[in-house]
Amino acid sequence: MPKIVHIIGAGISGLSAAVRLANANFKVHVHEATQQAGGRCRSYFDAATGLTIDNGNHLLLSGNHHARAYARSIGTEAGLVGPRRAQFPFVDLTSGQRWQLDLGDSRLPLWVFDAARRVPDTALRDYLALAPLIWASPAALVGSAIPCKGRLYQRLVQPLLLAALNVDPPEGSAGLAGAIVRETLLAGGQACRPLIARDGLSAVLVEPAVKLLQASGADIRLGHELRGLGTSAESVSELEFGEETVAIPPDDAVVLAVPPRPAAALLPGLKTPTKFRAIVNAHFRFDPPKNAPPILGVVGGLVEWLFAFPQRLSVTISNADRLVDTPREELAQAIWRDVCKASGVAGDLPPWQIVRERRATFEATPEQNALRPKAATAFKNLFLAGDWTDTGLPATIEGSVRSGDRAADLVLAMRQA
Repeated sequence: MPKIVHIIGAGISGLSAAVRLANANFKVHVHEATQQAGGRCRSYFDAATGLTIDNGNHLLLSGNHHARAYARSIGTEAGLVGPRRAQFPFVDLTSGQRWQLDLGDSRLPLWVFDAARRVPDTALRDYLALAPLIWASPAALVGSAIPCKGRLYQRLVQPLLLAALNVDPPEGSAGLAGAIVRETLLAGGQACRPLIARDGLSAVLVEPAVKLLQASGADIRLGHELRGLGTSAESVSELEFGEETVAIPPDDAVVLAVPPRPAAALLPGLKTPTKFRAIVNAHFRFDPPKNAPPILGVVGGLVEWLFAFPQRLSVTISNADRLVDTPREELAQAIWRDVCKASGVAGDLPPWQIVRERRATFEATPEQNALRPKAATAFKNLFLAGDWTDTGLPATIEGSVRSGDRAADLVLAMRQA
């Protein structure tokens, strides 16, 4: 019966595994290489805007059951806020047309039968043409499974899949896209209500988890980078932290919840994704209009999603490799012009910050998806977690938490064996 589990990495995957195991009365040790928990899902004070901002704008949906259960387990589900109904306002910057997609609150996608709730100028047959995604193979391309053209694609499918896959949808894995469609559009409005951490990702998903773990007696060490693994024939036997080596008895467990590059360095021969795509986020210190929706979909421009936070307007641009080398102020000016058109505000460029994540997610193509490893490894007490592992989803918060839960469940299975 394992009594101690070492979690390597304090991102959302590692924290979710740690919380699940601490609640199962394991002694938990968390080792994080950097000086802060949260990984790519955290908040920090930004001097340029004078505000606390997130290093990425992350949208959750009410159907993200693992992520919501994680928030519930650390007492912060109320910090994920959104409208009562699954409603998504959109604007087309090219035509100026505005509309609201109203998915309602049903468990079934009944909204597709109501022209007033659908994307404007679309018919029921357009939605039925998406059906091949539902059973598509992960090895198939989105572009070979459905028509990637037309009003519905431009105004809903493309923005949805671009945000989820972080690649141009036609080149993405149809199987991963199908998982998104099954868990969102096909599941009805009850699964699609948008939720954001209005007070910041760290305040809702990171800091409360750290506090809960510390209160349970967990040891959390920041700036504690794992340099190597000692192994026997079947188990991990040592953790090497530079000048310190920690012995791992066969009945104790290790969850490796680090990005793919360090995971592959620690486990020679481990198959991991090798290609990644960038995401650009921009933050502007500007009071949103009083009637501004929490999230606005934007088509026909550079900006894709516009978030309204207290004192701040923020945007997300996916599949953004083309923008990572653009001069920062030039990029900020271009994004701000789109923000003004989309939100109806005006004014000179306010205090701003650009956050460019060059390796934000693995490339969600069939080729790269096939490289994602399972949670179990060749060592009976070592398990993997991370949104880049084989979760069945693209690299999302839901996938990240799901991977941590899966790794924790495998540790629990060790105890029951």
